Amino acid sequence: MIRVLLVDDQQLVRAGLRMLCQSVPDMEVVGEAADGATAVRLAAQLHPDVVLMDLRMPGVDGITATSRILAQRPSVRVVVLTTFDDDDHLYPALAAGACGFLVKDSSPDELLDGVRRAAAGDSPFSQAVLRRLVEQAVRTQAMRAPTQAPQGITDRERDVLALVGLGLSNPEIAARLHLGVTTVKTHVANLMTKTGNANRVQLAVYAATGPRSGENRG
Repeated sequence: MIRVLLVDDQQLVRAGLRMLCQSVPDMEVVGEAADGATAVRLAAQLHPDVVLMDLRMPGVDGITATSRILAQRPSVRVVVLTTFDDDDHLYPALAAGACGFLVKDSSPDELLDGVRRAAAGDSPFSQAVLRRLVEQAVRTQAMRAPTQAPQGITDRERDVLALVGLGLSNPEIAARLHLGVTTVKTHVANLMTKTGNANRVQLAVYAATGPRSGENRG
């Protein structure tokens, strides 16, 4: 059973999310919060597996709440629910440790799949959000000195990295490259270690902003 904590300052949004999560047998909504301070307190008390986090809330916002929750309970998976005018908040939320980003108008199936993927250790994100994150990261990276490619990345890992950057899931990457899903998971884990990225979303951003494939082949 996946324990879910809902965090949004709009009661109607929380009610819709609760109905959706409780409509499936593998999820349980253990609590709701209308602000970040309450979210931090409930996360400590209720031990959720996944937190669905709004970013813009009165008082303690979603970015600060994400950082505080993960400081207390690093194993919690925080999935940000964003709108299309939240661009300024996306990269800070990524830096705070959010593992995934979904738009609020995602389909019910996409949202439920995102919760399941997050609970399983994956990093769900809507392709539109990923593009905005990458664009923002590229703008930031353009003002910095180029970075050296990490040593030891294999050609196959570069293939996987490129597809992670396109937003493909592990099963999709496995099908595209004719690999087993377990093999893809291993490649992704190795890439996170070699590039110093803590989660899949950061790795996807790195795929767009890091050194190009022609540099330092391992």
